[in-house]
Amino acid sequence: MKRVTGIGGIFFSAKDPAKLGSWYKTHLGIDVQSWGGAAFRWVDASGNPTNGTTAWSIGDGSYFAPSNSTFMVNYRVDDLHGLLKALREEGCQVLEKVEESEYGIFGWVMDPEGNKVELWQPPVGQ
Repeated sequence: MKRVTGIGGIFFSAKDPAKLGSWYKTHLGIDVQSWGGAAFRWVDASGNPTNGTTAWSIGDGSYFAPSNSTFMVNYRVDDLHGLLKALREEGCQVLEKVEESEYGIFGWVMDPEGNKVELWQPPVGQ
């Protein structure tokens, strides 16, 4: 089974998310939207659009619990349920919660350093 296929998003916390988002928009040109982040659309080597995006978002970090980390990486996977099963069998700390929505299926595992890692199986075709 193939495990991680790419990075779906990078999320990090800030003391003042709006102020930090404004800094990234002004100084680095990231198109930070009102929801606190940006979506980077994927392109091929020729610059033509392909299916997929990478989310980039600043927030208050409450979504990272039970981790105390200031960041969380979202990894794309092809078979979330299969991967979560394999991780449990390997003794990893897999969080029980799995969320399904129009955005795909999400699950989480804690790495050995206590960082919450988000695993995401996108909807078919994305």
